[in-house]
Amino acid sequence: MSAVTLTPGLARAGVKKKPTRRPKVAAIFTSFYHRSHAHVILENFLEPYYFNGERTEPNCDVVSFFPDQIPRNDMARDAARKYKIPIYNSIEEALCLGGKKLAVDAILSIAEHGDYPKSEFGQIMYPHKRFFDECVAVMKRSGRFVPLFNDKMLSHSWEEAQEMVDVSRKLGIPLMAGSSVPLAERRPPLEMDPDAEIEEALAIHAGPAEVYDFHALEWLESLIETRKGGKTGVSSVEFIRGADAVAKAARQGRWSMDLARAAMEAETGQKRNPLVPIEGENPHEPTCALVTYQDGVKGVILRAASWCDTRANFACRLKGKPEPLVTHFHGGPWHNRNLFKALCHAIQHHFITGEAPYPVERTLRVSGTLDAAMQSRTQGKLIHTPHLEFTYPTKDYRAMREMGATWKIITEDIPPTQGIDSADLHPKRGR
Repeated sequence: MSAVTLTPGLARAGVKKKPTRRPKVAAIFTSFYHRSHAHVILENFLEPYYFNGERTEPNCDVVSFFPDQIPRNDMARDAARKYKIPIYNSIEEALCLGGKKLAVDAILSIAEHGDYPKSEFGQIMYPHKRFFDECVAVMKRSGRFVPLFNDKMLSHSWEEAQEMVDVSRKLGIPLMAGSSVPLAERRPPLEMDPDAEIEEALAIHAGPAEVYDFHALEWLESLIETRKGGKTGVSSVEFIRGADAVAKAARQGRWSMDLARAAMEAETGQKRNPLVPIEGENPHEPTCALVTYQDGVKGVILRAASWCDTRANFACRLKGKPEPLVTHFHGGPWHNRNLFKALCHAIQHHFITGEAPYPVERTLRVSGTLDAAMQSRTQGKLIHTPHLEFTYPTKDYRAMREMGATWKIITEDIPPTQGIDSADLHPKRGR
């Protein structure tokens, strides 16, 4: 196998030495169709992609597929034929390449999208934990433990999520999890001062409950985790639904409408009331989750009153500072598809080095907070969360973030690729 050439982003992240060969990756996923997570992640493993304006090789080889479901619009079989990747009938076979022992160097677990039942609290029960358990069984039997990436939340269930992290720690499995949004370009640029004393932090999305509540919790946590006093957990969560109830909570001072208007301005250029639908967007029910941290910080996850899959806004108020800090997480053209280029870059760093660029405990806390929010939504009451009052170390992961140079190459006037995208389809202009 040829030696790996590290990209500049990987070098800045603190890689100590070059790996001697390209990691062989097993890709296990729920469902692979156009714009599914399997599609928008795997395309950046099968072809070169742009990261911060530079053509970047994946430096990993996907050597097996396991699809849990095959939809009518399946892309897995065509991709398997094109890239000569065998499809296996079980996770065990995909990890062992048809043999008896683990035969790959890393595992890409994508349990998002597909047809799965819901829990009593309305959560989609994607098989994150089942995928993880089957992978662990193969690793234990083989006596070898390799990096694993778990896409998005660890599990809909706090108990399952905690067990996944505990098992990975016990066995020494390098575990990375989470989604793409924290790696998006920040407009305007925003870097949090580690000595910042935050009073209230607010994230606004405009998508489905649970699915987008996770994203908003994650980008909020990713911004405030380094704050002064930030090494504290979440004490309680309360979910509020309906325009009247959400507005009443604002009037009561439980969350700040001024802060929400400032967050909307980062995206739209106007201090809009997020509880009023925007013309041209489909209206839906506003909701909010009020998250109370141990150090007294108020966290607010607000779903705006109209649908928009690219709404990812943030604002926070610092102690003694009249003007809030604000930003919008911008994922580039093609709605949110291009967000995954930076995420895949981070995953590849994890697979090559065996080190996650940011802590899995962030995703653990967010998964648990979301579980509590969904329980609160169903039960109509505040949920106390002593199990989320834990600390975790933070990392500087700026080397993994897209800073915006890619959007000078892949621009809004370029139509999205219908199949597997590649940097070679978008050469730098002027060449």
